[in-house]
Amino acid sequence: MIRTLVVDDDFMSASIHRTYVDRIAGFEAVGEAHSGGEALELVRRLRPDLVLLDIYLPDMSGLDVLRRLRQDEEATVDVIAVTAAKDVKTLRAAMQGGVVHYVVKPFLFETFRDRLERYAALKQRLERLREASQGDVDHLFSLLRVEGRERLPKGISAPTLRLVVAAARESETEVSAVDVAERAGISRGTARRYLEYLESLGSVELTLRYGATGRPEHLYRWLGAVTAR
Repeated sequence: MIRTLVVDDDFMSASIHRTYVDRIAGFEAVGEAHSGGEALELVRRLRPDLVLLDIYLPDMSGLDVLRRLRQDEEATVDVIAVTAAKDVKTLRAAMQGGVVHYVVKPFLFETFRDRLERYAALKQRLERLREASQGDVDHLFSLLRVEGRERLPKGISAPTLRLVVAAARESETEVSAVDVAERAGISRGTARRYLEYLESLGSVELTLRYGATGRPEHLYRWLGAVTAR
């Protein structure tokens, strides 16, 4: 298991990311930190394999946390930045600090899972090598490479998806395709198709409510798959 520490100043985001980690085969969330100081302490105490590091922290920048980790010879932990920071200066500093990957909020669970699975493949390959040829090096770097923009499947458009996501996430209770259709201003069939797509990504949870007769009602509960700082 890849023991993972989640670091995010937002308690809800941290909880969501921790849940995400536990949903991915081969990963285990071993702790949660909400400040830079707490992150450094938990790295020393828990010795995780991987830190999911936010840049915006209340006591110090995530970049400062990264620098201190790299200065500690005993801290051999890998780091993936998970942050809303999009400026190139921060990105460059994170790369220079040795992050394995950089995931920009907001994102879907599918993106999160893809980046962690790529990291797991890289880690597994590195553990098998005793020395690396140029071909090995090229292959290792290719494991982290994401080819182009992630494409939505046929029949799913980004503008409509945003409407459906907004309608689902704003509800404090489970919603049906009819509810989402009314809130998003789209047809019931379109709402159902987009909800099924979100369910396939793990962004919503489907439950069936059985009545006295007829087909069960499909209800969807938002799992918080799109996170922002």
